Formats: sequence, C-alpha cells, structure tokens
Amino acid sequence: MKFTEIISISGYAIEAIGVLVVVVGSCISSIAFIRTFRQLPEGIAYCTYRRQLGRSIILGLEFLIAGDIIRTVVVADTLENVAVLGLIILIRTFLSVTLHLEVEGRWPWQTEKKDT
Repeated sequence: MKFTEIISISGYAIEAIGVLVVVVGSCISSIAFIRTFRQLPEGIAYCTYRRQLGRSIILGLEFLIAGDIIRTVVVADTLENVAVLGLIILIRTFLSVTLHLEVEGRWPWQTEKKDT
C-alpha cells in the first residue's frame, strides 16, 4: 500500500469519525431531552438540548475539517483542490463560529464572564 493511499484512508476515517460524532451526539442529546423535558421548565429543557446538540455539531465539524485537510493537501495537491478545500474550510469555520455563538452566547475569542 502506498503512502498516499494510507493518508487518504486516514482522511476518510477522520471524516467518518466526524459524522459519527454528530450522529451519536444528536442521538444522546435527543434522548436526554426526551427524558428531561417534562421535569424541567420548557425553556430550560430546550436551551439545554440546543446547547448539547450544537456542541456535538461543532466537534463533528472539527473532525470533518481535519479529514478534508489531510486528504486534500497530502493526496490531491492541485491548485484547484486546494481552492476547493479553502472554500470548504471557510464555510465550515463560519458554521463553527456561528454555532459557538449560539451555544455559548459569546464569540469564541471572548473570555467567559465570571459572576462575582
């Protein structure tokens, strides 16, 4: 097996992990919501569900970006493929940042406010 084939398989494996993280995280979040939505006030249950779901999507996106980088840069290093990779990373990074803002209520580069 050639080096590029191993790297390509690794990239696909990392992307598969990303998809798995999103699917498993969505299932766990949904199950937790179904179990607790009658016990918690409606607004709190929904916000908790969105936060957990958003975190699993953000983590999955990180794996997907890593897999794209590995496969594109190492395996198919043409200028067109790198440009497509740049666009994919830009879109996924935008999604991650906006999801982080939705989940945490602050930008990723802002420090967390401490209650005193």
